Amino acid sequence: MQTKVSNKSKNLSLILESHFGGKMNRARIKFMALMIISLCKVQTVNFERLAQGFESCADTASSLRRIQRFMADYMLDKDLICRMIYSLLPDKPPYRLIIDRTNWKLGETNINVLVLSIAYKGLSFPILYRTMNKRGASNINERIQIMERYISLFGKDTIKELLADREFIGEKWFGWLNTNAIKYHIRILSNYQVMQAIHGRYVNISRLFESLKTGQCKFLAKPYYVTGRICYISACCFVNDKAKRDLVIIASFEKTRSSLKAYKDRWQIESCFRALKTSGFNIEKTHLSDMKRFEKLLSIVFIAFFWSYLTGLYIHKKIRRIRCLKHGRLAKSFFKYGLDYIFQWIEKFDFKANIDPMKFLSCT
Repeated sequence: MQTKVSNKSKNLSLILESHFGGKMNRARIKFMALMIISLCKVQTVNFERLAQGFESCADTASSLRRIQRFMADYMLDKDLICRMIYSLLPDKPPYRLIIDRTNWKLGETNINVLVLSIAYKGLSFPILYRTMNKRGASNINERIQIMERYISLFGKDTIKELLADREFIGEKWFGWLNTNAIKYHIRILSNYQVMQAIHGRYVNISRLFESLKTGQCKFLAKPYYVTGRICYISACCFVNDKAKRDLVIIASFEKTRSSLKAYKDRWQIESCFRALKTSGFNIEKTHLSDMKRFEKLLSIVFIAFFWSYLTGLYIHKKIRRIRCLKHGRLAKSFFKYGLDYIFQWIEKFDFKANIDPMKFLSCT
């Protein structure tokens, strides 16, 4: 007899088919629906646990083999996933993009992922990514390629601006951004040598802001050459975790007084990484060391992550607001709020659902 939960898997299959129909085999779509439902139940990427969470007539061992075959053999088109997520974004373009990297170690294997995401209300939605089977920072070509892929899929006019941390600097990188007129706010190191565009003199960038007091910000009216490329510079002074004076120095494509305010949204991708890791689906618990297989798993996790966030945001706005703590922060993230709701909706047959979360993945 078909269970209530398996009906949910069937309904999710129909929704995914409306996104992927004609470009993905129906059996693969049904498998992805089972995976997404199971992810929201067991909240880990461990294959054995996922297999236990499958709603099907097959036993756990058969479900586990099915997962392993999919990861080993199926060629998943990642563009289908990012187009689906993009089509369901709650706001219209242009978007504030964030580029960053997350990494960890699996035995002797480095899991290193470059992610391009869209900032949105305290979190960011991962849109594109590429795995790098190496340690350390991404190189210039890898950054340019992920940006070019985004532009080829969605167009340059959908980019409001790009945010990035101190890792994402370099002459070729800044040159590519400038040539393509992509607005950016990128943090740079405080010991950098920059050159005045008018007088041609080099100066340590921290000297330009040495008079700043804690809490003060400064925007330089004249352009400077940073890594050999012209841009505008601003900075804000604060006290860091070690109770020492520190500077946040931002290089921007154009002269603007909103650079520092815009750059504050960069932390949203850190919230995204936490949701994918310890506070959500525990992607660090994967035993996959093959990058191609890991990419397939990550694409499915992105859908479950996106679904949970949209569900939590809607419930917070329309049904029951998340409790606000004394320091002003919400007791739960929108992502966790939505994931908890979906879990109860799946698992508890007597759960009184205020909404059907399936609607947040529907393209109608």
